[in-house]
Amino acid sequence: MKTEKKKLSSKQKWGYFFITPWIVFFLVFMIYPIILAFKNSFLEINLLEPEKAKFVGFENWIKAAMDPLFWKSIFNIIYNQSIFIALTFIIALVFALILNEIKFAGSVFRTIYFIPVITSITVAMIIFNYLSGTSGPIQQLMLKWGWISEPVFWRMSKWLPMPILAVFNSWKWFGVQMIIFLGGLASIDKQVYEAAAIDGSTWTKTLFSITLPLLKPQIVFVLTMNIINGLQMFTEVYMNFDLLGGPYNSGLTPVMYLYGKGFDKMQMGQASAIGLLLAAIIFLLTKLQSRALNASEE
Repeated sequence: MKTEKKKLSSKQKWGYFFITPWIVFFLVFMIYPIILAFKNSFLEINLLEPEKAKFVGFENWIKAAMDPLFWKSIFNIIYNQSIFIALTFIIALVFALILNEIKFAGSVFRTIYFIPVITSITVAMIIFNYLSGTSGPIQQLMLKWGWISEPVFWRMSKWLPMPILAVFNSWKWFGVQMIIFLGGLASIDKQVYEAAAIDGSTWTKTLFSITLPLLKPQIVFVLTMNIINGLQMFTEVYMNFDLLGGPYNSGLTPVMYLYGKGFDKMQMGQASAIGLLLAAIIFLLTKLQSRALNASEE
């Protein structure tokens, strides 16, 4: 018995028509580059002379995995993100809890706190460099209060670049997370809080027993996006360091290392392998984080 083929309705046809540009964009600018990078990772290829490419097998992968600079960049970015994620999460959550309670001019404060997000990262970095520089107001106040004995050139330090950049990024991006948390707080039924208040629950107990558990979808989303975006940090370090991350390679990040290999040394094969290794590390870290959050619920 022959089965009748279902015909698409006019609404379904229009639906496919309108999502076609996104599908084309996804295939051309996301799937194709991944396939091309995977292919190039097995080749020794110069960006200026692609016709002279030759097959080298897993040589690029081995070089990337054995390169101490690559793992130094991974250490730097994990060091940076450990500070950034914790700091941004706390700041965004605190401001979201405060603004959720403000009834008068709350939208004004939301706008003010969101201004760093819409400010160009280049402009924001220039302002931040002035404020945190040796002659800037921050260090001058620290000298006046006796917190430091002499001005600090943080870009020349072995351990300061990543924490300083983490503070900058926390100020720059906490507004996004604050808005996401505000949306999550607004979706929580007020009757839950009323029932907790009747039972005599304290503010702290309500926060950890009701608010944070019900904010888990927003928390998971924020932490996942922080890991993905953080491991791809480039502009901030490119504005402050050379392609090796300055002295001690303390400002080197995986994307800057990849950029140096691909566009400075023209080693596109090795750059492709590094990019795919970075993608694998991002995937692994996001899966570990997801499992850790799920395990904490059990």
